[in-house]
Amino acid sequence: MGKERHSEEKVLEVLGRVENGETIAAVSRSTGISRKTIQYWRATYSQQPKTDDAKRLKQLEDENARLKKLVADLALDNAMLKDVVGKKW
Repeated sequence: MGKERHSEEKVLEVLGRVENGETIAAVSRSTGISRKTIQYWRATYSQQPKTDDAKRLKQLEDENARLKKLVADLALDNAMLKDVVGKKW
């Protein structure tokens, strides 16, 4: 059976419940996520930004990827136009 991936929002939601006073065991039972996984997330994401920051970061990463693709397309178009102009007819 393959690894199940949890979204960052889900991870932050589970960690928020633990931070609000619920025990790891209770959260583990209610979500079906192992205690070991929740403890790993606590160690890994303890310094991570909160949900709003995480959503904003994801939006910025998506926008950055879109802009990089746009720049690459424009650079390719520019190179093709220079090739056409540079040829002797």
